[in-house]
Amino acid sequence: MTLTSLIDDTSRCGFPTEHGLCLHIACADGRNLLFDMGQSPMFVRNAERLGISLAEVSEASISHGHNDHGGGLAAFLTVNKKARVYVHREAFAPHFSRHAEGLHDISLDKTLKDCPRHLLCGDTTETASGALLFTTPPHPDDTPLPPGSERFLTEEGSSDSFAHEQSLIIKEGPHTVLFAGCAHRGIVNIIRQATRLIGHAPTLVVGGMHLSRHGLSPAEEDAAITSLAADLNAFPACRFLTMHCTGLAQYDKLRNLLGSRIDYLSCGEQYTIT
Repeated sequence: MTLTSLIDDTSRCGFPTEHGLCLHIACADGRNLLFDMGQSPMFVRNAERLGISLAEVSEASISHGHNDHGGGLAAFLTVNKKARVYVHREAFAPHFSRHAEGLHDISLDKTLKDCPRHLLCGDTTETASGALLFTTPPHPDDTPLPPGSERFLTEEGSSDSFAHEQSLIIKEGPHTVLFAGCAHRGIVNIIRQATRLIGHAPTLVVGGMHLSRHGLSPAEEDAAITSLAADLNAFPACRFLTMHCTGLAQYDKLRNLLGSRIDYLSCGEQYTIT
């Protein structure tokens, strides 16, 4: 399985970037998948530069209803005429983020909700390729949500429960790979939910961990990252590949604690699972 970052907040190899996430997933058995679509058509141009044909993608999914993960949906539907798009049934609801200057609308384009190529998902959905999409409901064993989660709001102004957030599990040979967009429900909670569903922990976790720009003091941030690393160490057979909302500075701190078990995938880079 080869993962290619078509959109990330940063690039170590000179690719155009934006705040968002888009991953192309090429499986050894021929499955050709897309996970998230950034916030603009930029991922299409980056795919062309890398020689990846988005027209050949057979299946796509959107992790949650924020426009930095599904803002490129219209562009994808233009360049690809066949793929089903798996999106949670609540993802097209209004979503907002609170900033010092006021509320920002970060919703998906509601005019695309009724596209006949969408498959609106519930709590668990097996895709046509055999992958599994699932939500992470509250559980007694939950760890706290990532710092800053309270700034994400519904149309009514209440805190977002992130019921619209879905993660993806793909199995290939001995590998079980878990994909999480922003891990708003908490990456540790998502790993635990995946383990409950499939009976064992994933071998690789790919995605953002929502550690950047959360307004903590340096000491509070260090404590939060140290606690997260301890929780991730509870999955000793698992490796981590992070990106996007984790933040580079926060990734460096995690790397110091987890060592070679964690790496960062920036825009334009590839990671092959062997």
